[in-house]
Amino acid sequence: MSKLNLDRDTIDTCRELAENIVRPIQRYIDMHSTISIERATLRLLGFYGAWEEEGGMPYPVANIIIDNVDRRRLSGGIAPLLASAKKRNGRLNQEKMAEKIIRGEIDLNAVDDLSFDQVVDTLQPWIQEAANTVDRNKRKREEMRQRMRTASRPFKYVIVATGNIHEDIKQAQSAARQGADVIAVIRSTAQSLLDYVPHGATTEGYGGTFATQENFRLMRAGLDDVSKELHRYIRLCNYSSGLCMPEIAVMGAFEGLDYLLNDAMYGILFRDINMKRTLVDQNFSRAIIARAGITIHTGEDNYLTTADAYQNHHQVLGSQFLNEQLAKNAGLRDEQIGLGHAFEMDPSIEDSILYEISMAQLVREIFPRCPVKYMPPTRHMTGDIFFGQALDTIFNLVGALTDQSLQLLGMPTEASHNPHMQDRFWSLKNANYIFNAANSLSDEIQFNSNGKIMRRARSVLDTTQKYLSKIREVGLFDSIEQGLFANMPRAKDGGKGYDGVFEKSRRYYNPFSDKGKDR
Repeated sequence: MSKLNLDRDTIDTCRELAENIVRPIQRYIDMHSTISIERATLRLLGFYGAWEEEGGMPYPVANIIIDNVDRRRLSGGIAPLLASAKKRNGRLNQEKMAEKIIRGEIDLNAVDDLSFDQVVDTLQPWIQEAANTVDRNKRKREEMRQRMRTASRPFKYVIVATGNIHEDIKQAQSAARQGADVIAVIRSTAQSLLDYVPHGATTEGYGGTFATQENFRLMRAGLDDVSKELHRYIRLCNYSSGLCMPEIAVMGAFEGLDYLLNDAMYGILFRDINMKRTLVDQNFSRAIIARAGITIHTGEDNYLTTADAYQNHHQVLGSQFLNEQLAKNAGLRDEQIGLGHAFEMDPSIEDSILYEISMAQLVREIFPRCPVKYMPPTRHMTGDIFFGQALDTIFNLVGALTDQSLQLLGMPTEASHNPHMQDRFWSLKNANYIFNAANSLSDEIQFNSNGKIMRRARSVLDTTQKYLSKIREVGLFDSIEQGLFANMPRAKDGGKGYDGVFEKSRRYYNPFSDKGKDR
């Protein structure tokens, strides 16, 4: 039930503006591929191992293969080249074929061109194997959720970030026993800037743990164990963003993750990844995520760490409209589009709590079927753990009042260090109390029709419409370049990874994209 009495025509206009803004971007996406998309395609086709030179570090075979394909041949996609090699060397499995390609015994630049039907027929066993793996994991997750208890909303979402996957598992299981519903494994600092995915289980990371397929498998198994112990399904989240966004989406689909942080705008603004590269990558990664039944999370909450929340919340809402449209273009259902927002109002502002309630309720009502993720205060945390605890308590109360879907619990030590087990216990105890004590609060509260909460919500929505109108006039690429998002200007052809973007030839084929399947 709506409590803000929002103008539905204005909301519809914002969605129409978002669709118009995204349309030319989608045309660009459809005409281009990237080296990461082609590496992800290799992984889907079974080439997800690593190659280790004597005395060296394991390096993904997908990277080695793509790095040695001439860009002119790659413009048709890696799949037709692989099909030609498979047709000529039909007895080789993926591991043996990768070895021969890396050793130079098979030259993908010199293989024959096959017809479209020949490519499809030759690769069909590998394509079907990938589809079966993704679908099997999806069914397993769905069955476990149905069989086990599901926590009431909002889900209590906590992070682990030790750098050691084995220690992460211990902390994640401990958090689940203390009441956590979602475990997010924070990635090692700046992994998003690596143009390859590390291989195997890792025990050293700074500020988090490397996202690898083996780490995904280990954490998933650890959470499944504690889910069975508690007879309560514990959800797993990791990060599918950065230069390897499509590949990590494949890893998540193969290993049965529930959530993936997946947002091109975060990479553009906060990691200076080229906007064209990451928007193309995002579309492919979300198509894989859609098939796998994974829910994405977007990163609009980060805008408010650089831009003032009171003055710039329309940027958050505008970006949510755009992200919604981009997600639907990739095939995601509303229930898979987890949009982000944050409790980041300056606490010194008079009635700041009312403004936080207004923004949380606004996002909840505009995107009622989306599993919105509500982020805790970070910008105004100072290291004063007592004031931090007060902020987090109010944040939890606002989350309960506004029916949020996922509440990423704040830590009183947010400004000091990554959370220790006792910090997480403290936060979960706080949330358990508030969510239980205020369980029915949302049903009991109505807002003054001319009060500050409703006036603020209407004002932000109106400003968002004007903001999206300006972006439509300027164009999304140019708007980003001019710093219209989070006050962080980025060059259209600058940033990291632009050299990995290429235009598709007319013969381009990818068995895992809609365009490829419809030929």
